Amino acid sequence: MTSPVRILGRRPSINVRKVLWALDEVGRAYEFETWEDQPSAARVAALHALNPNGQFPILVDSSAPLWESNTLCRYVIGEAGRSDLLPTEPRARAHVECWMDWQATDLNDSWRYAFLALQRRKAGYDDPRLIRASVDAWNDKMAILDAQVERTGAFAVGNRFTAADIVLGLSVHRWLGTPIERRDLPGVTAYYERLSSRAHFRTHASSALI
Repeated sequence: MTSPVRILGRRPSINVRKVLWALDEVGRAYEFETWEDQPSAARVAALHALNPNGQFPILVDSSAPLWESNTLCRYVIGEAGRSDLLPTEPRARAHVECWMDWQATDLNDSWRYAFLALQRRKAGYDDPRLIRASVDAWNDKMAILDAQVERTGAFAVGNRFTAADIVLGLSVHRWLGTPIERRDLPGVTAYYERLSSRAHFRTHASSALI
């Protein structure tokens, strides 16, 4: 029997939850280790020994630690041999990965200021102009996703659920759960409803976890 992997991080993190969802989706056993918000100096040193960037999530197994959330999703899906979630044929895989990479870069960059200001209430994120700009950018990016799922009529790259939907699904949940002015995007609404039929999505995209 394969021994459980350890996932280090903080559960409210969208990047941590996408990895946990991927693990649940493939049926891989794991142990989740919660790290405190304000770790001691010794804990910070231990964190940097695992990931020189000092960020979560981190996957620890019998080999060297791994980090970067979308990389971890690819790793656990590939290890499980789930080509339905991440194809092995280069072109089909590229279609999935381009939406994964778009989520980690363009989409994430758009919402960061507004989310930290309005949902996390983080100190220093209180400039109304920057909040407005972030909300506008966030809606612009979600409109791109809306057009895509309207074209496919189902999921991010077609009629089959893939790894792209794991990372995008949690982003949609965050957009819907943050107190902002949202555009009417019926494709995204229908997409969210399709994702909500999946038990593991409901676990990692609960109302308590935005």
